[in-house]
Amino acid sequence: MYSVIALQVAKSLNIRRCKQQLALPICYSDSDELFLSNGSKKYLYLFQYGVIAFFNHTPSEINTILAALEIGTSYSVDADLLETITVEIKAGAQQVTFDRVILPDFEEEALRLVLLNTSQSVALDRYLEITDGLLEETNIYTQSLETTGRLNISGKNLKKFIGRVLNIKNQISENLYIFDSPEVTWENESLNKLNVALKQTFDLKDRYRYIYERTAIIKEDLELFKDIMDHRESSKLEWIIIALILLEVVDLFVFRLF
Repeated sequence: MYSVIALQVAKSLNIRRCKQQLALPICYSDSDELFLSNGSKKYLYLFQYGVIAFFNHTPSEINTILAALEIGTSYSVDADLLETITVEIKAGAQQVTFDRVILPDFEEEALRLVLLNTSQSVALDRYLEITDGLLEETNIYTQSLETTGRLNISGKNLKKFIGRVLNIKNQISENLYIFDSPEVTWENESLNKLNVALKQTFDLKDRYRYIYERTAIIKEDLELFKDIMDHRESSKLEWIIIALILLEVVDLFVFRLF
């Protein structure tokens, strides 16, 4: 039996820099992912969104790799953003349960799928934490609006908040291709079944929808805040115009009187 450990090690990883720092045999690579071999039956999978998945590595080996990457973190079994699953090789069998994946043989592409889906589960946990924080922050303003009738945020800070929400939404869409299947599964029925089973086990699609719906709620609230802010600024402008007109009328009246 082999252990798979995926953990969030940073907000993001520079894949090109990771190649240089680790200098291990490359099994697969693109601008966002790096799948490496680290000796006999040992693999690691690095993702641009800051997650690394380790196959058949001890805690000491994991920490050695993290030290080589110079990201200032170390492995801990108590880490919040961490996912584990066990892989068992059993001839003629392929099955995925909540804590174990059984594979018929030691196939590299099958292992890559296991590491990919485990990593995406960790990334979803991180984005859920972020969206929960954004929603809590949004609720502060909605509660203030309910109790005081005022929006307790400046126009500049509101724009920054909207930008932060949109950036998170874009990151989720760009980094997590939950609804897409890797090319390797397109013409391989066994790998496709494995990929589908892994997504179902980690509940990736429903968790992705949940996060996306929460970001949509936050975005809708912020658009309402912006409308209120625009109306407030418009009202200020109207009062300034009225004041200027009154000033002009008074000035004209005084001029004619004297």
